[in-house]
Parts: sequence; structure tokens; C-alpha cells
Amino acid sequence: MLRRNCTTCLMSFVMILVLSGVGRLAGASDDYAYDLVHSSVSFKARHMDISWIHGRFNDVAGNFSLDREDPTKSTFLLTIKADSVDTANAARDEHLRQPDYFDTKQFPTIEFKSTGVKVIEGGYEVTGDFTMHGKTKGIMLTLMGGKEHIFKDVKRVAFSTELKLKRSDFGFDKTQIGAIGDEAIIIIDCEGMRK
Repeated sequence: MLRRNCTTCLMSFVMILVLSGVGRLAGASDDYAYDLVHSSVSFKARHMDISWIHGRFNDVAGNFSLDREDPTKSTFLLTIKADSVDTANAARDEHLRQPDYFDTKQFPTIEFKSTGVKVIEGGYEVTGDFTMHGKTKGIMLTLMGGKEHIFKDVKRVAFSTELKLKRSDFGFDKTQIGAIGDEAIIIIDCEGMRK
């Protein structure tokens, strides 16, 4: 009798473990790492208000977590190494690293960290904290995309967004804005690989 009760208890315990494990898997988020090879963070800014200067950041990392059942639990994080700025002109890039622009020694990274996510048609509306040049401001990104694609047994998801930022809103000296305009357009194309 005692043996049968122990066996019943053991079977019940195993069933609880199995069912609780299934529950966690069903509600679990998918975590993705930023794929630098198939992603880019680029920008353009006006030069003397007559043309555009284009550039990109070559050293970017990040991750995002997608909860399809409860998208409000999804998270997005992006970190950019400011000194990886690349405008295809070495002298200009070195100038952009100096204190009158990005001041990369004092402020080595540019970061975005989500604080809220909601589903919209074709993607997500993501609010979060954007930190650049030592100053943090709340911004909203419209991330379009989010469809899953499996290639060589690796699940991938991609998003794209475009936003406008004023450098003067992030502590850049307005008197040092110079020939490159205050406002910049940032273009982010991010492809993530499931971890």
C-alpha cells in the first residue's frame, strides 16, 4: 500500500513537472541577437543646407525578445559604438569623434532600450530611452516587419525604422553645429538570429 502511494506520488510529481515545463515553453519569448552582417545603422544630415552627407556606424550590437502571445512583454536593445562612425572620409570621421561632435572618448556608446511595446499593423510601436552624447531622452520607434524566416535551421526576424533626431536635443553645443545640420535622419535595418 505504501509502495503504491509512493508510486502515485512520484507519477503525480513527474506530471506536474512536465505540465509546468510545457506551460513555460508555450509562453516563452523568442530571443534574437543582432546580426551585424545583415543589418545596418546609417544616417544622413544636411551639409550647408544644400546637400546630404551620408554615413553609418560599423560596430553595432543588440538583441530583442519577442513574446507573440503578449507583445507588451517584448523588449528591444541596441548599442552603437560611437567611434565606429564612417562617412567614407577619414578626416571627417576623425573630426566627428572629437568633443565638438560625438566626443567618443567621453561618450563611447549610443544606446536604445525599450520601455514599452505595442502591436501595430505591419509591426510594432516601441517607446524607449535613447542615450547619445551623455543625454537620455524618450523616443518612439515604428518598427516595421517582424515576420519569421527559417534558413539553414536558424530562425530570423527583421525590422526596419527611420527617425529624425536633433543633435542639440542631446547636449551637442548649438554654437558648434557647424556646416553639418542639427537634424539627422537615422535609418535602422536590423536582422536578428534566434539565440
